[in-house]
Parts: sequence; structure tokens; C-alpha cells
Amino acid sequence: MIPHPPLRLDGVSFAYGTVPALAGLSFSIAPGERAALLGRNGAGKSTVVRLVAGLERPDDGTVWVGDWDTRDCAPERLARRVGSVFQHADQQLFASTVREDVRFGPRALGVREEEVKRRTDDALDDLGLTPHAAHHPYDLPPALRKLAALAGALALEPALLVLDEPTIGLDRALCARVSSALLERSAAGVALLVITHDLTFAAETLQRGLVLDRGSLACDGPLAGLLGDATRLEPLGLVPPAVAALSAALDLPGRPVRAADVARELARVARGRPAP
Repeated sequence: MIPHPPLRLDGVSFAYGTVPALAGLSFSIAPGERAALLGRNGAGKSTVVRLVAGLERPDDGTVWVGDWDTRDCAPERLARRVGSVFQHADQQLFASTVREDVRFGPRALGVREEEVKRRTDDALDDLGLTPHAAHHPYDLPPALRKLAALAGALALEPALLVLDEPTIGLDRALCARVSSALLERSAAGVALLVITHDLTFAAETLQRGLVLDRGSLACDGPLAGLLGDATRLEPLGLVPPAVAALSAALDLPGRPVRAADVARELARVARGRPAP
């Protein structure tokens, strides 16, 4: 039997009252796949997060999380399979310490206490939050509160992570922490669906680009190819990251979009060596 993908949307439509948000949206995310959900403001991206988390129900079509129809699942049940972080992550923090907040989810799922401790310690360590574990979340600066909310999702150890703008307000070092943590989970088979306007972060971390335009899927393909093609991005309200634009302008072999890959190609060109 072919296993169910962690996430599948089949012909999903949704409206807020009379205002349409999604129209016949279909795609799936495989285990370990790292997908960016892109598009201009109002394209329907955050609505997808709310549907996957069970906070809304589709008007038409079906949202599948594994073999679960989200219409039949309360958000707390979906948390067994989906770790969600919303754009305004502060709204997800409520405990008296960062550690208590991160371990709340696994405890609520009935995970054994020693396993709760392991998951909590791993999530805090992976995001560099261990020194802040005993602090009240709202005593932390906004960037670290964002990481604390993400740590809570990581501690669930779900099959699917759905993140809405996880790098807003983060500097380069904190973005690198997030990227490293997500790549580690992906390597372990966790599927990622990441809404982001930070296309530099997307280029470094993600591999597939799904672009929404007025609630419909306008583009679905390898992210590197998409980010290197300004003629496809600009009509969708997106601008190539600087590294991708440089790669395209210099017509580097393979049009790489990750900083390390571009630097390697530039060095090869400077030495006059052919591409492998």
C-alpha cells in the first residue's frame, strides 16, 4: 500500500464570507520535502495554514493530513501530526517560562515525561534557547519569542511543519539557526511547508516553490529554477533574492541561488576552470 503523504489538498476552495480566498487548490507534500508557499499579500497563503491546522474548514474540496480529513479533526488532534507556527507567534506563547511553553505540547499529547524532557531539551538546544529556558517568554526580545514558538512546534516532533513567516524580525545568525533546525528535521523525514517573503532564506533552506496568485496555484516547481527567473517571479509580485539575481546576471553555470554555490561558481570562473 502506498503511504499517504503528510499533506494533500484536493480541490480546496474557501471564502471569508463573500470574499474568496482559495479556489480549487490542489497540491501534496511528501515526507522530507521542503516546500516554500509564496505569493503577494492576500494570495491565500495564511488561509492554507489555518486550514491545515484545523482552525478553518474548506468550503469545497478536502485537506488531508496523512489519512485524516481535517473536517473530522479538532486542532488539538491535528497537533499529533502538524506543528504550526503562525505569523504573529506571540499569540502562541502563554506559559510562565520558555521551557514550560515548549514542553506543553508533548505533555498535552500524553508523551511520557522522560520523552517530553528529551524533546524539549532538543528543541531549545537546536534554536539556541537553552540559556533563556527559565525566562518568561515576554521578557525575551521579539526575535527570541519567535524562536520560542517554533521550538514548541519542533517539540511535537510532527510529520509536518507548517510555518508562516518564520524569519520575520530575525537577523542573519538567527535565520541560520532556524534553517539548520529545519534541515535537520527534513533529513529525518519531516515535511515542511513554509510561507515566506524572505526569498534569501527560502533559497538557502527550501527546495520546491508553490506560488499562489489570487487563491490559485500559479506555479509549482523546483525553487532554484523559479528564483533564478525574474520574468516568472515579477508578474507574481515576487523579486529574486540578490544572490539569485547576481547568478542570473553573470549567467553562472546552473544558475545557482544559494550563497555558497554562487561563491563556488564565482571562484571557479575567476580561476578559469570549466564547470564540472
